[in-house]
Amino acid sequence: MNSTLLVNIFRFVLLLAVQIIIFNNMNFLGYISPFPYLLFIILYPVNGNKSGLLIASFLLGLIMDMFSNSGGIHATACLVLAYFRPYIFKFSFGLSYEYQTIKLNDVLTPERFSFILLSVVIHLFTLFLLEAFQLSFFFDILLRTLLSSVFTILICIIIIYLIKPNKR
Repeated sequence: MNSTLLVNIFRFVLLLAVQIIIFNNMNFLGYISPFPYLLFIILYPVNGNKSGLLIASFLLGLIMDMFSNSGGIHATACLVLAYFRPYIFKFSFGLSYEYQTIKLNDVLTPERFSFILLSVVIHLFTLFLLEAFQLSFFFDILLRTLLSSVFTILICIIIIYLIKPNKR
């Protein structure tokens, strides 16, 4: 096995465990719920296997659904994010994406921040839309998406800087 696969498996298990043990039990003011487990999809290698990402994203969401008793909304939201990930890369990085020279765990630039922001917003909007399953709650969905996105992005950036490899 190569080291990239081992790193991805370790990241999958660690982020899932942290989400289930710590962050699933957090709910601030009824609107703010952090979801740092989607960092697995965000940090998946750019030149990695696309179908492997879709399968891993589905498994990630499915396990989250089993522990959250949420009926498939996490699996769907993870699949939506994994499917739109190349388009978000093209939007955020432009031509750099074509040459696959992107490393998300480097210094936070506007391009990296926009990629993380769009990924989190797409995932959480899909998640909360499927959770409510009524457009009459549209403003409630937008409020939950906005507040949870801010909190999730902050946690994701902190986690990225904590696991960032040291350059010597």
